[in-house]
Amino acid sequence: MKGGFMSDIKKMYRTIMADHFPGEMIIKFGDQTLIYKKRTWKIPDDKTGELIEKGLRYGENPEQEASLYELVNGNLLLGGCQFIQPGNALVSGITEEDMIQAGKHPGKTNLTDLDNGLNIIKFLMDRPAAAILKHNNPCAAAYGKTLVDAYDRANMADRIAAFGGCLVVNRPMDKDTADMVSRNYLEVVAAPEFEEGAIGILAKRKNLRIIRVSKINELVKYRNTRFVDFKSLIDGGIIVQQSPVNKIKTKEDFLPAKTTYKEKEYAIERQPTDREYADMLFGWNVEQGITSNSVIYVKDGATVGIGTGEQDRVGVAEIATYKAYTKHADSLCFKKHGVPYKTFELDVKDGKRDKAALLEIDEETKREKGGLTGSVMVSDAFFPFRDGVDVGIKEGISGIVNPGGSERDFESIIACNEAEPKVTMVFTGQRAFKH
Repeated sequence: MKGGFMSDIKKMYRTIMADHFPGEMIIKFGDQTLIYKKRTWKIPDDKTGELIEKGLRYGENPEQEASLYELVNGNLLLGGCQFIQPGNALVSGITEEDMIQAGKHPGKTNLTDLDNGLNIIKFLMDRPAAAILKHNNPCAAAYGKTLVDAYDRANMADRIAAFGGCLVVNRPMDKDTADMVSRNYLEVVAAPEFEEGAIGILAKRKNLRIIRVSKINELVKYRNTRFVDFKSLIDGGIIVQQSPVNKIKTKEDFLPAKTTYKEKEYAIERQPTDREYADMLFGWNVEQGITSNSVIYVKDGATVGIGTGEQDRVGVAEIATYKAYTKHADSLCFKKHGVPYKTFELDVKDGKRDKAALLEIDEETKREKGGLTGSVMVSDAFFPFRDGVDVGIKEGISGIVNPGGSERDFESIIACNEAEPKVTMVFTGQRAFKH
């Protein structure tokens, strides 16, 4: 009986829900009309192999019907803002040919993760980059000298969270990268193209969704394009807003960290180095795809620790720090012993491995402060108190990025100037909340 019950539970994750949403959706904004077409694919059933025409497998959970719609007609202009026009589909334009391998038939979360991956990668197009996402947040993101280097750096930044994630890369997937990717469990791999031999390597994992998004090569043009962002309420109401635009494009767009409090001026005493500016840009770009409240740490073009979705800023700074230590220890353990830290820890408990080796990893992690020393701390909103800044300073960060505008910005500036060595800080002048 128990086995049958568990079998039924597992079966629900492979269910393909019926779809009663219409083939066309029309939305009117006053006298302007947007027309959307439902996206479906003829994909072989993962059990029978027969072609079935279906859109999304299900929504956020197996009991929820869901559909994907592509904007096919309309030219929305509101308050002088020209919204994105038809013909620019990315995820909503994926065809059967692009769905190189459908795996367990894509669901809503697979494609929203892919969408947010593109939202991050669009700012990282100047060199090879990789972003791995889960639950619509990046597990990690990294630049690399090559694509395989970018993926390796992103994966090793958080191997734990990357399990079952969605990988988005901004260069054609080559065989070396495909080989490294195939050693890990992912749900989705998306690239602008796949070089000869790469698909065969990836397809060995039959449940992996392999997706070509050719317009990844054009992502730069999406940086300044707004779309209508909808939020549905439990009462059936809808909130609509313009999508955000990141105004920080170069280091010159950052603002000096200075403020006036009770007629006294406060200013940051050490200006950023070129390396710090590079990480500030990288970190603020990655921040565009993270759920608020968030604080992240980045170093040398890779994320070190990511804290997301918390109610208080000092708390999320502490969580990001904790995660940095945890992921750093896991990375060290995997590199030295070929197993995850938690597996090694369990083996020590069972007497299968030497406890001294585990303590060595712990001590190295503490010495290196989870890789946080010399990193840049990035916050999607201002620090209401200096306690959040102090969390990062304690771990040896060298720089901070935040919007500024707090009544107590002067406290954060004082904290940076008092640090030994001094910590630099810049303001963005814009918030990056994402709910």
